[in-house]
Amino acid sequence: MIRVLIVDDSGFMRNAISSMISSDPEIQVVGIARDGIEAVEKVALLKPDIVTLDVEMPRMNGIEALKQIMAKYPLPVLMVSSITTEGAKTTLDALEIGAVDFIPKNLADLSINIIKIKEILIDKIKTIGRKGLVRNIARKSYKPLAMPSQTQHISHRRISVVAIGSSTGGPKALQNIITMIPKDFPVPILIAQHMPPSFTGPFAERLNQLSAVEVKEAEHGEPIKKGVVYIAPGRGHMEIIRRKLTETSISISEGRGEYIYRPSVDLLMLSVVENFSGHVLGVILTGLGNDGSKGMKEIKNKGGRTIAESEKTCIVYGMPRSVIEAGNADKIVPLDEIAGEIINSV
Repeated sequence: MIRVLIVDDSGFMRNAISSMISSDPEIQVVGIARDGIEAVEKVALLKPDIVTLDVEMPRMNGIEALKQIMAKYPLPVLMVSSITTEGAKTTLDALEIGAVDFIPKNLADLSINIIKIKEILIDKIKTIGRKGLVRNIARKSYKPLAMPSQTQHISHRRISVVAIGSSTGGPKALQNIITMIPKDFPVPILIAQHMPPSFTGPFAERLNQLSAVEVKEAEHGEPIKKGVVYIAPGRGHMEIIRRKLTETSISISEGRGEYIYRPSVDLLMLSVVENFSGHVLGVILTGLGNDGSKGMKEIKNKGGRTIAESEKTCIVYGMPRSVIEAGNADKIVPLDEIAGEIINSV
């Protein structure tokens, strides 16, 4: 049984979350708390496997409660965050402090897409609750690595673009990687991270502030440039298209119903391979599900290179597992070595 503590000042949200997750026989709601003070007390008393923690609460908010929980009783915490831009910034603060992931708090979606939200929430709680807290993956400083003086391309094609896919646990993993990329990195980096629309902009801004390379939320129609990191907007899917012989640009689309994850890692990677063939480096990071497995397979089949994050540093091993078990990972490395592998590949 995965033992869950629900923390929220809204009776409606407490009941909604409890009702959704209690329907699974492997999950037990062991308690509820109405504010941050109660949350810290009940974590100590009940010793749950995982906590869902609201951000805005009276007496003590979720951020202050999270700080105390991580200092005294470290365990996996899922933040329950509003989908506003301000909510996104607060959630990114929470991930920096130690929360493993977040649940967007959108009452409209809760009533319209209740079945989908329920499935995602149960999957996150069961997967993260079973594994427990993954420690020591956040870097304390953001000093980038240096480009090697000479890169060897023995038996490999030269890499022209890097495509990265991630989901649950991805924001912290991406921060670890992108802040290590040097300013003179010679190729573009394209990232599909599963996130709500209001989150990807603030996330790109934060990475840009911490990194030596330029990081931005991708815009429809803009050409891709070397040394720039493009974050796919959460409102749709990101592809690249060849407009001219020497110019490749970004396309953002909101349709493509055949892709259940948004923004789709597979769609991004497949479009990159279509335009750059074997000159692609694909990287798959922590996340639920199998998004990216088709894209990584195609990268490998066309002669590109592929890297998967190893299980020991993944918050959730689903996406890397699907690539590794299919035999489509050239290298399997822990998170703190991935930036070095990317730099050495170009």
